[in-house]
Amino acid sequence: MAVVGIDFGALHSKIGVARHRGIDIIVNEVSNRQTPSLVSFGVKQRSIGESAKTLESSNFRNTIGSLKRLLGRTFADPEIAEVEKKFTHVNLADVGGTVGVKVNYLGEQREFSVTQLVAAYLGKLRDIAANELKTGINDIVITVPGWYTDAQRRALHDAAQIANLNVLRLINDTTAIALGYGITKQELPEAPENSRHVVFIDVGHSSLSVAVVAFWKGNLTVKSTAYDRHVGGRDIDYALVQHFAKEFKGKYGIDVLSSPKAMFRLAAGCDRVKKVLSANAEAPLNVESIMNDIDASSKLTREEYEQLIAPLLERITAPIQEALAYSGLQLNEIDAIELVGGGTRIPAVRAKIQSVFPDRTLSTTLNQDEAAARGATFACASLSPVFRVRDFAMHDISPYPIKIHWERAAEDPDEDTELTVFNKGNPIPSTKVLSFYRKEPFDLQASYAEPSSLPGGINPWIANFHCKQVVPEGEPTDISVVKVKTRLNHHGILSFEQAYVEEVEEKEDAMAVDGEEPKKKRVVRKKDVPFTWGSTSLDSSKLEEYRAAEAEMHAADKLVMDTEDRKNALEEYIYDTRSKLDDRYAPYVQAPEKEKLLVALQEAEDWLYSEEGEDTTKSAYVSRLDALKVLGDPITNRYREAEDRIKVISQLRETINKYMSDATSSDDKYSHIDEKDKQSVVEKCATVQQWLEDQIARQTERAKNVDPVLTAAEVNKRRDEIIYFATPILSKPKPKVVPTPGQDTPKSGQQTPQTNNEQQPPPEEKPSNEPPEMDVD
Repeated sequence: MAVVGIDFGALHSKIGVARHRGIDIIVNEVSNRQTPSLVSFGVKQRSIGESAKTLESSNFRNTIGSLKRLLGRTFADPEIAEVEKKFTHVNLADVGGTVGVKVNYLGEQREFSVTQLVAAYLGKLRDIAANELKTGINDIVITVPGWYTDAQRRALHDAAQIANLNVLRLINDTTAIALGYGITKQELPEAPENSRHVVFIDVGHSSLSVAVVAFWKGNLTVKSTAYDRHVGGRDIDYALVQHFAKEFKGKYGIDVLSSPKAMFRLAAGCDRVKKVLSANAEAPLNVESIMNDIDASSKLTREEYEQLIAPLLERITAPIQEALAYSGLQLNEIDAIELVGGGTRIPAVRAKIQSVFPDRTLSTTLNQDEAAARGATFACASLSPVFRVRDFAMHDISPYPIKIHWERAAEDPDEDTELTVFNKGNPIPSTKVLSFYRKEPFDLQASYAEPSSLPGGINPWIANFHCKQVVPEGEPTDISVVKVKTRLNHHGILSFEQAYVEEVEEKEDAMAVDGEEPKKKRVVRKKDVPFTWGSTSLDSSKLEEYRAAEAEMHAADKLVMDTEDRKNALEEYIYDTRSKLDDRYAPYVQAPEKEKLLVALQEAEDWLYSEEGEDTTKSAYVSRLDALKVLGDPITNRYREAEDRIKVISQLRETINKYMSDATSSDDKYSHIDEKDKQSVVEKCATVQQWLEDQIARQTERAKNVDPVLTAAEVNKRRDEIIYFATPILSKPKPKVVPTPGQDTPKSGQQTPQTNNEQQPPPEEKPSNEPPEMDVD
């Protein structure tokens, strides 16, 4: 079972795996430790991750980012139009009630939901991990922003199922960071009342998250969380792009914002400026051919930079203060402030955070980019049966209060119609049982109690519950007490688990004492009440439809990549072989062979760059390459045989000399071996040696440009023959000496007389009937 943790990021994602008694962040196909969170659609295939990044500016209408921000949202959400459209150039659409995209794929217009896009992206991360671990990937843990709602968590869970991944846990990113921090600490307090309190502040690409966490031995408890979903690296980049776009409009007369390609070039330059200003007082900006063949340039001082992003900087302190206030802790009770996320490298951001903790030192003991991925992998390892991880309990909380409301019962006009079941900060997982007095079917509706606290525009509705049948107690008009069990699980997702009525029966106590009146005992049985419920999760039929579509597209992508690989292999073979025919292969090829092969190579090259060869099937490239190898392999084999022959002959001679020397040695360690057996080793070595000399002589007489009579494989076979024949003979152990009955065991330092030429153990050896000494550390 592979142990994989994924930090699902807005800009890029990291993959952690547990191996070698530790956590590794693995690299992708271009050796990067992070994979861009992008999916691009083309005329032949999809490109995901690194390959999509190369198409981001040239194929911007069909390349989708911001997956983490769009997932689980509806097209009608105001935040989609007001915020997210600033960061994407693809056409958004309503797909099945959720936000999706319109793209050109395989030459036609197609629509995909963001859930499908995230499934494709998770499939790419799955393949990267599987390629690294050389095994299939199934169970994973994925980080999510703590501010994700039920709908967003369900959408990610659905996406993982479409990608054939089993999510062991959706873990809040700050909780994952805290787990990675705490599980490695040896000096944590023993008791919860002496907890170590740490504030984790994560300034990522698209949001800011704060968590106050209490640690004690083997435990962490999240005391409070707070977020700002519009303070991150992308917001800072956008402010810089707006500034320079305005400057270039006056300086060069160009409108950068009207050209997506120009915006991509400018955004890349602004990102470099941002990084330079983190360590310098001034940074230059140079963008070659930004648009209309104009090379734009400018510069920015750190003071100007901080003025530009001042509105963003002002928002940093509010969530920190909110989290501290909700935790109930004073500043002097905070033991550490840990910073993670790329945004915390910006001096102005750090200064704003420092202003909340004026007398404290900000810490960066964690890897600022990979802490969440490591924590997710630790969480996965703790849930895996094949890894032993130190026991470390996580007590997470819900960020939003959840209420359940219903229609008032006709027979009870004073009945309340709603109840906050899970408060803000409610521990997860958590289960609550609600009692309803009813005599007919009824409905419940779960929703968030404070819609204004949700990501802008998200529908507060979570789920509907319908009790299909109410069984009255006694008379048909009697009221039943129906109990409904609802659960907020470890993913942070709400569910309705059970509906039941309790039946009470009194039974005689079988353990009553003789002569006493039997006592009655009360037995309570739960009788299930049928119910249905629905949420924003995809139904099973839609899930299977998307899974089948993803499998088909994945297979098509693989075929295109394999076809391209075979095309490149054919092209490489043509040029590589042609260049070597006049170089290293020259002594090993006959003139007719060379002429025939050169003609075939030219024909293959002409075909490859023809209309037919430019775009054809994988099998066509394979058959062309195989046909060339029929002509070229005899030549390359002669070359390789000549190169390998020297080495394997030397190895065989070393083996012959070794075993010949051992078999004729007068060394005492071979004295117990029968002379006939040693002679057989000598004869075997001599026979192989004679064969080798004969074959070398024959090969010397043979031209290099004809097939060899002495091959490396045959030489290695003869070497193996000697090893397998001689080793059992020459490694035969000496016989153990058994003392004659009545004969004293020689004392230390005494010699035992030798009889019948048998070897006796040296003085320092123990008699064979005593156990060996144990090594003591």
